[in-house]
Amino acid sequence: MSGLADLRLGFIPLTDCAPLIVAKALGFFAEEGLDVDLSREVSWATIRDKVTVGALDGAHMLAPMALASTMGAGGLGDAVPIIAPLAMNLNGSAITVSASLAAMLRDVDPQGMSQHPITARPLARLVERRKTRGEPLLTFAVVFTYSMHAYELRYWMAEAGIDPDHDIRLVVTPPPRMVEQLRLGGIDGFCVGAPWNAVAVQEGLGEVLIKASEFWPGSPDKVFGVKALWAETYPDELRAALRAMIRASAWADDPANRESLVALLSRPEHIGAPAEAIDWALRDEIVFHDGAAGLPRREHALWFLSQMVRWGQVEAEHDLGSAANQVYRPDLFRAAATSLGPTIAPEMAFADAAKGPAMTLFDGLEFTPEAAALYAACFPITRVKAI
Repeated sequence: MSGLADLRLGFIPLTDCAPLIVAKALGFFAEEGLDVDLSREVSWATIRDKVTVGALDGAHMLAPMALASTMGAGGLGDAVPIIAPLAMNLNGSAITVSASLAAMLRDVDPQGMSQHPITARPLARLVERRKTRGEPLLTFAVVFTYSMHAYELRYWMAEAGIDPDHDIRLVVTPPPRMVEQLRLGGIDGFCVGAPWNAVAVQEGLGEVLIKASEFWPGSPDKVFGVKALWAETYPDELRAALRAMIRASAWADDPANRESLVALLSRPEHIGAPAEAIDWALRDEIVFHDGAAGLPRREHALWFLSQMVRWGQVEAEHDLGSAANQVYRPDLFRAAATSLGPTIAPEMAFADAAKGPAMTLFDGLEFTPEAAALYAACFPITRVKAI
């Protein structure tokens, strides 16, 4: 590709936007022939809408959001196919409750709160006690209806017997506003990506109960998403963008670059959170590159789809395997990664053979990708009729 191609790429101020920020700041996009304008967006709905209408060429994106858009789920109108040729990170999110709620949980179940990782059983006891007393439902926030965070919070609660659609109140709040809402008392807890959990803790407003790396070691989260039509129209630009972000991901994972990465991400035009919180979040087992973390894995897509089925967002009869294959494009990632050579990404040359994280969550229940619909129906709390 000769000359510079203009691209406008969106991001939400979260630690896992690092591949985009680094690729721009360190000149990796420019070295790949791309003139990239990064657009800091206010919410995931804005990201979805701007990518859909073409105001953004691509974006830092919630993986389930790409699946939902492609399937026409959630009352969004016509389906808009989006592909995910790069996973931007593993781990990084967490479930945090307000300091006052944490104190109430210790009061109702001190032994349960002393265990780690902490299950939602102390919360279940409190929810039941509040119900018998006629007290209002507790309010928890997630970043978007179709997100790892929503499914993480729902799964965690349901494992303890809490029905997230009836026993608590769920609201959607943009990531940067989570801490403010906790401070104002508008919510009692949230599930969000780094660094906002760390910010809540360092400000004395909240307490982390379970991290994504404890909920599901190597748990998937964000992807780089583009419209399928855009990818077909501009394959060279997409390949160049992927090469730049893979290089940036490798740089971000290098401990020698930690201080520089923290300084870069903490800038007001990027995340704008305190450097101390970002540093804390980066040490919280978030992975951008190592172990082929950038490979968009079909089994991750199928787990997301299983949760969409479980909570009644997608019919169990839908061809989940086809949907996963349509959105997740490891072939495009692999082509870009291997073109960089072993110096930049040695393990990427054998990405197919890279062993993925175990498909067993904190409750010990194993996920079999080939039986995603059956998995969705196996839980005591599910919206799926017996299969």
